[in-house]
Amino acid sequence: MVFESHKNLSQYLNNHRDTNKSIGFVPTMGALHQGHLALMKKALEDNDFLVVSIFVNPTQFNNPEDLKKYPRLLEADLKLMESQLDSSNFITYAPAVEDVYGKIAVSKSYHFDGLEDVMEGSQRPGHFDGVGTILQFLFEVVQPDRAYFGEKDFQQLQIIKKLKEKLQLPIEIIGYPIHREESGLAMSSRNARLSPEGFIKAAQIYQVLKEAPGYFSKHSIKETIAFVSKKISQLSGFELEYFTIADEKTLSPATIKDSSKNYRAFIVVHLEGVRLIDNIPLN
Repeated sequence: MVFESHKNLSQYLNNHRDTNKSIGFVPTMGALHQGHLALMKKALEDNDFLVVSIFVNPTQFNNPEDLKKYPRLLEADLKLMESQLDSSNFITYAPAVEDVYGKIAVSKSYHFDGLEDVMEGSQRPGHFDGVGTILQFLFEVVQPDRAYFGEKDFQQLQIIKKLKEKLQLPIEIIGYPIHREESGLAMSSRNARLSPEGFIKAAQIYQVLKEAPGYFSKHSIKETIAFVSKKISQLSGFELEYFTIADEKTLSPATIKDSSKNYRAFIVVHLEGVRLIDNIPLN
């Protein structure tokens, strides 16, 4: 069952809530892959019912060209879900922009205690305001018991947890490990924009990233950043946007190791004009 109106969806879910069945929620921007399906299957394991949203949110794109090129494959997405999930236990919300924003798509402003000022936040101004706006809207409409997000967008996951805290939402936010291709490439809707050769080549990002934890255990943060950056620079066709080591909790870029903290490495690389992100825990 596919809803295009948030009002109709809300009414349907209100009737469903009367049965006291738990609701799991997986928000997506479509172009679904096995990583999305893993989230959905996990949500169905944990809950009685699943809601999936498919919506390319314009307010989280600071690059109009990126928004224009983002893959939109609704018909294929619906067929994929129908083939992989029990249709009696889930519904889909796939609205037009007007149903979410009205006539003008504008984001609200949020303060996430500094989580929004680093990495993706500094590189993509306004991005997390757009993320916060769409998720606040979706959470209010769906009112799920649990919502599921992949750790590939680790900074986004931390910001969503902060959004829950700020808005005092009665939702459990669940992060799920990065789903990877056999090659190690982090699954992403953006991968569909790569050529067949680029898709194979992109796996080198993770091959380099995998070396970081071992190197980090014996070297300084500065040396580890230089090591990974040099490795990427030696790969033909790759352009490194940034490689950062940060405290997992605060996401603040780290300079000196502290044994009481958990660190994670974050990387953004451009290949064939496609922006690819990945991350890995270091300790």
